[in-house]
Amino acid sequence: MRTIFDYRKRSGTGGILPKLDVPGKGSSDLLPSQLIRRSEPRIPNLSEPEVVRHYTALSKLNYGVDDGLYPLGSCTMKYNPKVNEDVARLAGFASIHPGTDPQLAQGSLAVMYDMSRLLRSITGMADVTLQPAAGAHGEVTGMFLIKRYFEARGEVDRTRILLPDSAHGTNPASAAAAGFSVTEIKSGPDGLVDLNELSGELDDTVAGVMLTVPNTLGIFEENIVKITAMVHAAGGLCYFDGANLNSFLGYARPGDMGADVFHFNLHKTMSAPHGGGGPGSGPVAVSEALVPFLPVPRVKRNGDSYELDWDQPQSIGSMHSFYGNFGVFLKAYAYILTLGDEGLRQVGENAVLNANYLQERLKKTYRLPYDRLCKHEFVLTGKGIADGISTLDIAKRLIDYGFHPPTIYFPLIVHEALMIEPTETESRETLDRFAEALEKIAHEAKEDPQLLHEAPHTAPTRRLDQTRAARNPILTYPFEAE
Repeated sequence: MRTIFDYRKRSGTGGILPKLDVPGKGSSDLLPSQLIRRSEPRIPNLSEPEVVRHYTALSKLNYGVDDGLYPLGSCTMKYNPKVNEDVARLAGFASIHPGTDPQLAQGSLAVMYDMSRLLRSITGMADVTLQPAAGAHGEVTGMFLIKRYFEARGEVDRTRILLPDSAHGTNPASAAAAGFSVTEIKSGPDGLVDLNELSGELDDTVAGVMLTVPNTLGIFEENIVKITAMVHAAGGLCYFDGANLNSFLGYARPGDMGADVFHFNLHKTMSAPHGGGGPGSGPVAVSEALVPFLPVPRVKRNGDSYELDWDQPQSIGSMHSFYGNFGVFLKAYAYILTLGDEGLRQVGENAVLNANYLQERLKKTYRLPYDRLCKHEFVLTGKGIADGISTLDIAKRLIDYGFHPPTIYFPLIVHEALMIEPTETESRETLDRFAEALEKIAHEAKEDPQLLHEAPHTAPTRRLDQTRAARNPILTYPFEAE
């Protein structure tokens, strides 16, 4: 397979156009002299077929949810209905300028207003901001809301956030970015928050707790109502990381469990493509006490029209240019309206069913540190599968079987972790093929460990020196045109 970088010599005229032959309209008349090239660009002069084949070849090197199962634990990489992409591309939405006068953008404002209403209903909470651009952005927005709440109450000594060791990895950074210190709460042998340790940390310096629901082990906190009651009794607030919402969608509402702040990952749960750096959307829902502090502007309904309300004196301000990632709202809006209440519940059912099906099959081959009912994901360990074999070896070998590897080495509380989330969109046939591949790899690990050590064998790029790649990344192709 040849890419454009493999061509060294110029061939024919390619895409280089002849000099303009219109009198008086040469490039020197149209552009300042300092902007005009004095030599041809140092790139191959290729024909159109060669250029098309270059980009087609590059596209075949990618792997995404449209290629196959992408069981990335904690990240919910699932197939997304293409009809939602069509909705986001409708000209009336896609072509509107974010600076358009609100009176000329009533349809878009109506979507944002109704989207907030739907998300309030899903969470059972008082109000929602759509501004945050991703999950971690939603986290830090929630932390600023909590901080402003205590500042308004004069409780400036509440500077600590309690964080279970089973939380998402971005949680401590988000709390620290808002100026809080973080205190880790250990999990018990059941994978749940240790209530005794939590109780011992609750005092008048605690601003709140950040709970990943379900946690990164894929386990739902059975004592969650008790936990939120304990934190509230101590004067703190409760933040729920909602990145794993697809595991209880339509069955439980964070507001009913005592959440004061809850962030969505619309780009994971509600149908927008996820990965590759975006696009993302992390709306934040809040309890009644935090509504005055939500970011501005807020979309308000005034009779039959909609307007932007900037007059919120207690607001934390704006968290995103304009109003957030509008295209992602549209996809999520279409997703919710298409599925309805019953469809959203089925999302939750299938996410849990698929994860437990895989867990029950694979725990016969791989060790399952927390052997209990999971929700949307579960965590195995590659430890002990064979002498000298690491989880990295297993993940690299999976590439040869045509699957993207799951998340590895996270969460940190499981040594040699394999974190697997099959999502609700995969069929039993696909899950069986994935399980069969992992079972074969376990057999290979015992019979031919070198096969795993040298994997992947079929990928365009073999194993990198990961330490060097992290410390000294090479981000340009070593190309010099003749």
